[in-house]
Amino acid sequence: MSLVGDDGPPTRPPFWAERDRRRALGHDARAGRQARRIAWAGFVLAAALPAVAFAPLVADIASQWRLDLHYLVAEWSPWVLMGAGLIASAPVVWSIGRDPESRLYPRARNAYAGWGVTLYLLGLALGVQVAQIGTTVAP
Repeated sequence: MSLVGDDGPPTRPPFWAERDRRRALGHDARAGRQARRIAWAGFVLAAALPAVAFAPLVADIASQWRLDLHYLVAEWSPWVLMGAGLIASAPVVWSIGRDPESRLYPRARNAYAGWGVTLYLLGLALGVQVAQIGTTVAP
């Protein structure tokens, strides 16, 4: 492959020109690593929040296990929704600070982010309601 264009002067391949443009805009490796660290810290915090805040409640719900549709939907749906939100957010967190032109970069990244946040917050709100019901009903 020749670096000489039709008009004579050498031209750079598009890959290098794009890399130079990203560097000029300030998208360097250090900022990407810092963004990844912050994103993973937030992800771990979001995963640990329900485990810390609702551990006694989930243990109480699990101790009364029965195969009943009402029980499964009413008492386990908050935790399933939060887990689904974390699973949907994982590709977004993984791709932060990476090259959008990579083949491993999720193409529906905004959709994953929207579903992840929506499912997690819905599960968190339902978890708070289940906790309030559990404290008022408990003997």
